[in-house]
Amino acid sequence: MVDGFLGTLTTEERTLLHLLDHQLPENNWEAPMELTQAGISAAVHVQRKHVPRTLKRLEQQNFIDTTSRHVPGARQRRRVYSLTPEGRERAQSVLNQVASTPVKKDGKTVLLESLTTSSQKTLETLAHVDENLVVHANPVLSPVSHPEGSASLDAQAGEALVRRMFARAWQDGRITKDEQLLLNEVVDFLGMHPERVRRLSNEARRETNAPPPEEIYLDMLRQALVDGVILEEEEALLKTVKIAFDIDEDTHVRILNQALLQPYIPPEHDAYRSVLKTALIDGVITNDESAMLETLREETGISQQEHAMILAELQDAIEG
Repeated sequence: MVDGFLGTLTTEERTLLHLLDHQLPENNWEAPMELTQAGISAAVHVQRKHVPRTLKRLEQQNFIDTTSRHVPGARQRRRVYSLTPEGRERAQSVLNQVASTPVKKDGKTVLLESLTTSSQKTLETLAHVDENLVVHANPVLSPVSHPEGSASLDAQAGEALVRRMFARAWQDGRITKDEQLLLNEVVDFLGMHPERVRRLSNEARRETNAPPPEEIYLDMLRQALVDGVILEEEEALLKTVKIAFDIDEDTHVRILNQALLQPYIPPEHDAYRSVLKTALIDGVITNDESAMLETLREETGISQQEHAMILAELQDAIEG
């Protein structure tokens, strides 16, 4: 889940605002990293795994277009995203609504639009506003594409994975070229800022107990299987990890089966399960509770199918 004022916007709304600030260059074979899935993930404070689902919904509404462009630093062309005319209209509508929100700054009530500057993107500005609509000098939440600041619960899972991989790499006191290439793949996939990566590396170097390779691989598989599908890019990343950690096919199958039996539970699912469990205490979900749950689903990107699965699990536990 996303904290602060940004948490009051849906993932789709944050994505629209991000793409509104980052236009796809016309008649140009290159596109900035901000328009890739990794760039969008980092900017809107959600795990890379959840981005395709959000983009698919926006594409179905004819709000975004997809194309392939060369991205500086990438070895091959990447899929990039841009707003359609309908998408720009919708994004502008969201921006107008956000801009008219009253907030408290230095003890005075002002409109959010007064905080915007030409040098700062919309989501960066909103990151300074907490859930009580109070403006702070420092960001309440910082995307992993920035060097410092607290990441959202979603992004923390990626940070934890990178920290664990660094801990393993530093176990012998140095990071080899192969290990560095592997870490670069993971960091690029997550869209993580180099300075943030350096901080995680330094933190990991101070740790004494490095996790074994199989434990890291299991963690990656569990996160990749969060929606039951391993994406093409994730398959390539996992293959790189298998080679680097010398994980053979039999070991892969064993760890994969373990991952299937111990599914990764995203932070937003944990939060939603907790709220739903509270609503079920008296055995009846009231209209008010239903409306609140619907709003929470929209904010966290939890589908009706996922809601039904969580509800069934809780009801089974109650009956059991």
